[in-house]
Amino acid sequence: MNKFELISAVAAKMNISKKDATEFLNCTLDTITETLAAGDKVQLVGFGNFDVRERAEREGRNPQKPEETIKIPSTKVPVFKAGRILKDAVK
Repeated sequence: MNKFELISAVAAKMNISKKDATEFLNCTLDTITETLAAGDKVQLVGFGNFDVRERAEREGRNPQKPEETIKIPSTKVPVFKAGRILKDAVK
């Protein structure tokens, strides 16, 4: 399912226009993004948690010169951990 299909499904389930469903979804995603960018966590009970984790600095290999090592800097990455209800629904 892509974003357009999700918007169509939400609009049909809620009996609202696709424009309203698009606005709702975009606002939700923007809020989650802004919260994670601020370093906070988003918890949706039963569905899952969105969080930001620090990936440590590490060594890697240069793909063009495999014998040469390169330093990969530390970075922050978004992570999602599914909640129990979501896990049970997927089983």
